[in-house]
Amino acid sequence: MHPRAVLALCLLVLLPAHAAPRRQDTGFLNRTIDINGVLHRYVVYVPENWSPNQLWPVILFLHGSGERGSEGMDETQIGLPQAIRLHPERWPFVVVMPQVPFNHHHWTDSDMMAMAIGALNDEVKEFHGDPDRTYLTGLSLGGYGTWEIAKNYPKHFAAIVPVCGGVFWSYQPDRWHEVNTLPAEYAHAIGRTPTWIFHGADDPIVIPRQSQLMYQALKAAGGDVRFWEYAGVKHSVWDRAYAEPELPHWLLAQRRSSIPKLVPASEEILVPIHPVPATIDPNLYNAYIGEYQDQSVVVATIFRDGNKLMQRNTIGETTELLPENATTFFYPTGGTRRVVFLRDTEGRVTGIRFSDDRHEEIWERRR
Repeated sequence: MHPRAVLALCLLVLLPAHAAPRRQDTGFLNRTIDINGVLHRYVVYVPENWSPNQLWPVILFLHGSGERGSEGMDETQIGLPQAIRLHPERWPFVVVMPQVPFNHHHWTDSDMMAMAIGALNDEVKEFHGDPDRTYLTGLSLGGYGTWEIAKNYPKHFAAIVPVCGGVFWSYQPDRWHEVNTLPAEYAHAIGRTPTWIFHGADDPIVIPRQSQLMYQALKAAGGDVRFWEYAGVKHSVWDRAYAEPELPHWLLAQRRSSIPKLVPASEEILVPIHPVPATIDPNLYNAYIGEYQDQSVVVATIFRDGNKLMQRNTIGETTELLPENATTFFYPTGGTRRVVFLRDTEGRVTGIRFSDDRHEEIWERRR
């Protein structure tokens, strides 16, 4: 065989291995960015079904003070990143998670905001981000950063979600002297950018008044603003905020190009600790009394205490089950935990379906 023919054959054999497209890594990926000669590590989340054949919605997430550092990892532990790990199907977004180093302390520092926007721009470019569907959120320290970036980078985001943040910085207490003018300044810059504010009603660290003032300022300025305050919740309201199933749907409905067409809108809700219990005939509880097991281990004992339905766990702790309806019960502490009594085709109670925002279990009734 001619030497050139041999060479061509060899190239054909090697070409598929070299030319095969490389599969894009997904999940939580490490990245770096250089700002003024300083290297900053951060993380970007890429959905499992990501492909380069479409534009993707993007979220810039700003962590709280407890997640500061230089390793580029702690910012992925709570808040939105945790919600993504629990329910990735709810979050079809590219999510950019920069990190503030200890020597800076605040997202409101100008170079920290520049670092966050730089990381966002890099990942929008790398992962086909949609500029029309780019969003901003942050918790606590990052809630302050959310307000500040929204003010300093107007018309950059399709919606913002500040969680237990504010504009009256603890390290600048004199700002409170500007209480009559400062919120209006932020509201004017934010304009009608859709804003959903979350805060715990009993927050002792960032007082709810910070969010209340911003809600009132945006409402007075003709903005598009929602304010959800959670009764009985302290500072870690982010667990409730990012677990709201409506939140990702609401974000996806917002587009930057639609903001000029929006009309003023406002909504203020005090979210109760738990629903108002339904009125149930206590005699219905008799059918639920018994022991319930998971893999032959008794995990719950259901009994009556007068007109109350009670549950005792494996270590003897007891709590009341409050009725949402005749078969579904919740706990007085609130949250998403539910107990649903299951019946067979003949109406006999066969078990319990226990669920919360993380998982679901079936406990069989012990015979």
